[in-house]
Amino acid sequence: APPPSTPTKAEQPGSLFSLTPFLPVHLTGTKYSCGSGGCGACTVMVSRYDPKTKKIHHYPVTACLVPICSLYGAAVTTVEGVGSIKTRIHPVQERLAKCHGTQCGFCSPGMVMSIYTLLRNHPEPTPEQITEALGGNLCRCTGYRPIVESGKTFCAESAVCQMKGSGKCCMDQEENISEVPFVFCFVEMCTKLYNEDEFQPFDPSQEPIFPPELIRMAEDPNKRRLTFRGKRTTWITPVNLNDLLELKTNFPEAPIIMGNTAVGPSIKFRDEFHPVFISPLGLQELYFVDSTDDGVTIGAGYSLAQLNDALHFIVSEQPKEKTKTYHALLKHLRTLAGAQIRNMATLGGHVVSRPNFSDLNPILAAGNATINLISKEGKRQIPLDGRFLEKSPEANLKSEETVLSVYIPHSTRWHFVSGLRIAQRQENAFAMVNAGMSVKFEDGTDTIKELQMFYGSVGPTVVSASKTCQQLTGRYWNDQMLSDACQLVLDEIYIPPDAEGGMVEYRRTLIISLLFKFYLKVRRGLNKMVRTTSLGLWFPDIPERFVSALEDFPIETPQGIQMFQCVDPYQPPQDPVGHPVMHQSAIKHTTGEAVFVDDIPPISQELFLAVVTSTRAHAKIILIDTSEALALPGVADVITAEDVPGDNNYQGEIFYAQNEVICVGQIVCTVAADTYAHAKEAAKKVRIVYEDLEPRIITIEQALEHNSFLSAEKKIEQGNVEQAFKHVDQIIEGEVHVEGQEHFYMETQTILAIPQEEDKEMVLHLGTQFQTHVQEYVAAALNIPRNRIACHTKRAGGAFGGKVSKPALLGAVSAVAANKTGRPIRFILERGDDMLITAGRHPLLGKYKIGFMNNGVIKAADIEYYINGGCTPDESELVMEFIVLRCENAYYIPNFRCRGRPCKTNLPSNTAFRGFGFPQGIVVSEAYITAVASQCNLTPEQVKEINMYKRTSRTVHKQIFNPEPLRRCWKECLEKSSFSARKLAAEEFNKKNYWKKRGLAVVPMKFTVGMPTTFYNQAAALVHIYLDGSVLVSHGGCELGQGLHTKMIQVASRELNIPESYIHLSETNTTTVPNATFTAGSMGADINGKAVQNACQILKARLQPVIRKNPKGTWEEWISEAYEESINLSTTGYFKGYQTNMDWKKGEGDAFPYFVYGASCSEVEVDCLTGAHKLLRTDIFMDAAFSINPAVDIGQIEGAFVQGMGFYTIEELKYSPEGVLYSRGPDDYKIPTVTEIPEEFNVTLVRSQNPIAIYSSKGLGEAGMFLGSSVLFAIYDAVAAARRERGLTKTFTLSSPATPELIRMTCVDQFTDMVRVVRRAPY
Repeated sequence: APPPSTPTKAEQPGSLFSLTPFLPVHLTGTKYSCGSGGCGACTVMVSRYDPKTKKIHHYPVTACLVPICSLYGAAVTTVEGVGSIKTRIHPVQERLAKCHGTQCGFCSPGMVMSIYTLLRNHPEPTPEQITEALGGNLCRCTGYRPIVESGKTFCAESAVCQMKGSGKCCMDQEENISEVPFVFCFVEMCTKLYNEDEFQPFDPSQEPIFPPELIRMAEDPNKRRLTFRGKRTTWITPVNLNDLLELKTNFPEAPIIMGNTAVGPSIKFRDEFHPVFISPLGLQELYFVDSTDDGVTIGAGYSLAQLNDALHFIVSEQPKEKTKTYHALLKHLRTLAGAQIRNMATLGGHVVSRPNFSDLNPILAAGNATINLISKEGKRQIPLDGRFLEKSPEANLKSEETVLSVYIPHSTRWHFVSGLRIAQRQENAFAMVNAGMSVKFEDGTDTIKELQMFYGSVGPTVVSASKTCQQLTGRYWNDQMLSDACQLVLDEIYIPPDAEGGMVEYRRTLIISLLFKFYLKVRRGLNKMVRTTSLGLWFPDIPERFVSALEDFPIETPQGIQMFQCVDPYQPPQDPVGHPVMHQSAIKHTTGEAVFVDDIPPISQELFLAVVTSTRAHAKIILIDTSEALALPGVADVITAEDVPGDNNYQGEIFYAQNEVICVGQIVCTVAADTYAHAKEAAKKVRIVYEDLEPRIITIEQALEHNSFLSAEKKIEQGNVEQAFKHVDQIIEGEVHVEGQEHFYMETQTILAIPQEEDKEMVLHLGTQFQTHVQEYVAAALNIPRNRIACHTKRAGGAFGGKVSKPALLGAVSAVAANKTGRPIRFILERGDDMLITAGRHPLLGKYKIGFMNNGVIKAADIEYYINGGCTPDESELVMEFIVLRCENAYYIPNFRCRGRPCKTNLPSNTAFRGFGFPQGIVVSEAYITAVASQCNLTPEQVKEINMYKRTSRTVHKQIFNPEPLRRCWKECLEKSSFSARKLAAEEFNKKNYWKKRGLAVVPMKFTVGMPTTFYNQAAALVHIYLDGSVLVSHGGCELGQGLHTKMIQVASRELNIPESYIHLSETNTTTVPNATFTAGSMGADINGKAVQNACQILKARLQPVIRKNPKGTWEEWISEAYEESINLSTTGYFKGYQTNMDWKKGEGDAFPYFVYGASCSEVEVDCLTGAHKLLRTDIFMDAAFSINPAVDIGQIEGAFVQGMGFYTIEELKYSPEGVLYSRGPDDYKIPTVTEIPEEFNVTLVRSQNPIAIYSSKGLGEAGMFLGSSVLFAIYDAVAAARRERGLTKTFTLSSPATPELIRMTCVDQFTDMVRVVRRAPY
């Protein structure tokens, strides 16, 4: 229950509807990330006592959606209540940390709470339960595999590979080795990144007890109505059903709140307001299951998770023919939202809110469910049918009525019920189209007696195809009926060309594709039924090749093996380099004790900042009226361009819009107030008058039309391209579109700007990759020297390039506000604002012309690249330079020309993103390789082998390199992944399956690290040795989750020859290490490691005379003696930087210090009817040279791969033609969840030499990103197989991302042909 002091906060608008603001200030473990319940970062455990069953029910919820008033009588456990470094950490926290399941740590408390809650209910969970429990938690860093693995250690029989680095394989039976060649383990390779023997045992009996006073409260026979009153709203909890009906009569318009998963987001994101809320949560009369011979009645108060449990029990008790509706509901309940939302949302709330995307209502309607209503007037029943779902007035609830229960009848023998859906990702995503369908036959026949079809996400409500169903009644269930049904339903369900959400052709195709699936399922069912009876009937079965179309892709628990070099047995045991050391902050991540910027306690007189952004892409500002905003309570000031003391337009970046706006999302002004709620409310009241300006340029094509660019063309060339085109067998030309990507770091941009009392000093705490840049921009905005500005970064909750340049602009915005008000400013971007303002990866258009011989040898290539840079320079020119320099990837083409130019458009400026152009640009290279293979009747892998660099060579920009590690990664990938055998198996599968196809692809990679300019590669460090022998290390790199500080401690430990426990690394700040370069380009550990090494070596040299005098002394004795001899125990270390250069006039130079090589093989299965795909297996071979920390490096590779896989498949940014971003949160923008990662995920670190880098290591932070394209090209391979079978053209363009829409519409068949007769929808 909330402490008595907190209800004052309830007076803030909307804050009744989130537990998050009420968590005590000192409990910062629960993280706020999206605010919509879509990411799981704020997961906590709620426990309630049920006086009827005398049992305690534990369930996970997202704190951002739980109304504080709904928790009366409940116990809430946050991550701090699970375990703490100060007391005792819990096994869940320990194992997540030691299994390397944390990187940035921002999502980790939510992960802990999801697994912990599962263990409270199931102390020995199954692997499937672990995967299901994590389905509502997003992680952008790890790729999920180690998180799942940590959970699996609690399973009855641990499903984790038991190899403990012994060199013996867990699949040591000889026959298994031949079946799974990958798992053959070489003696020098290790496969265990942690030791399970170190884990403390898990004892469920040691968990905290449920508070006895809450049991007494729950069992109190004299309960009374509860009323919570705020300034604007009242929350009422009725004491019993009659009380609820009384309240509903008195307040007929008041919403009934149970899980708050519908009303809460409406209040938060759509500004809905209700003066009264009624919450019957826990009302016993709403919680029951009543089973009869005809069906089951389930109380409206049951959560969807409880509904799931109840249906599982009924299915286990009843014969199969009675449970078809329940099976259909259970299938959709598994993937509906995440575990947290399923435990919050209720059956009654879901039914009565009637969302157009509902997965359950169409099935309930198809199963002839009935809603039992109650009011003071009495009870009545209404059918849950088409009229109800389409919100017909005559079928609606009366305002004083409430849902008591839902009755679901049993299915019957000749009755078939199915639920079908397709979403952007398999779990925790709204359906793009879903359906509930049922058919009843005249007994013993295939004559339709009753047919029902309900579709979701095809209109403003769930839609019933009632006319179609009427016309088909009496027909036989055969192919002619199907053909007519498809035409009828397309005619009946109209999706207008400008429909919200677009995808009109695709959604129309799905309407009939899902109908076809249902048709097949029923045909199969009829055939099976008569085969098991003696009725003497016969119904034809479906073709064997169609059978696989019936089933959705299963959700499997991911598994895999990670292989890396074992540490040299002669290496001193104290030396941690080469060991899989746990992240330095991992335990703090999992206990919630790692401090992020917003965890810093409130500062006296601090103000919160809310932004007012432009709603026009290109317009003149006529007026900014702040009067209404300033009049609101708590508002301190409104800050505009007029308040910037220095430069408001610095290096082309504009802090506050002045006179005109140049994109939707540009900051026009900010509001500073005493609470964020007040600041946000006031921001809505700022009135801006615009006058639109022309041109408004949104796309690359429009920019080319208007000749709108941010910088001059970059070009590299070798050979004579024009001449070579005259002497080839074939020439192909093509275009490839690669769309953008949102960073979706879990911690949004967060800044705390504190003005100091003296000398105009400003202190900023922020998560950034480039403190020097922030310092520079703040100095420019405030017109003060940089030495007055101190930037502090303890850690960032993910960055991926999104915190290189953007924090500088936002830091300047907040510093100007702090300067004007004279008070500290806390500036935290909401997820939607962050996505809108900061943009992401550059969309790319690639054009190619390729000349090649019939044997697959490519002789000439002419490539053009254009990227959408947005409205200001940002990093766009540099991104284009990198794309051009890296564009050849792994292939030698003797006559090669590549040109590129960044376009200037009226979108927010795109910026740095992991891979820095490489993941977009090289898709074009792989696309033309695939096109050449198709033309030559070769496989893409053969063409890659033919054209790959094979000996020491020069790149197009004349840099010498040795491709031997590339060749080794490629060869090992082909061999160890059993590519050839699996390719044959996939071809066999494709012959036997018409509607599902498998595809494999292998992509090689020649990636680069560092910068083409030497001074960007420099780094510095500061190392202090204190008199007790402890060491403090500081360096210029920022900890983003990539384990940089962990590696720096390993370096210092080796160089000083002391245990890691002696070494501390606190934070990065500009006062200890000035002028630091960015932590980006995969070179954080490279350059800062060299600087730390240099400092440690200087100190070690100073200590040598003391050590020589006392060779048997201890470290502490040497330090004490050195101090007494006045030896300086502090020094800076410096690394001048890798010597790189690039002359763009000549088009040549040694642009990069070294190359990182790799290869990835992925296998997918595609559903040609829906466009869904399943990633079956991925094998990655990465040239790591010598890994300083294999656990960190493998974590980076896996995380980057999954991020890349998301980029190439499901992550889709949608804009309006006017430049408005529609995708502003986890509801609209889908990053991979645990169900998207490969079912089998194997990573091998390949040894090589890299003497230029510290300990011969390589920077691996970004390289894995592009390897995700193996999934894209595996999808291409599967789609190509489908198209070949359908007699379609061999060569086709599959752009990125390969969304379900793109896959389905490329797999052309009779259903897409039926839809394309209709006029194309412009979107």
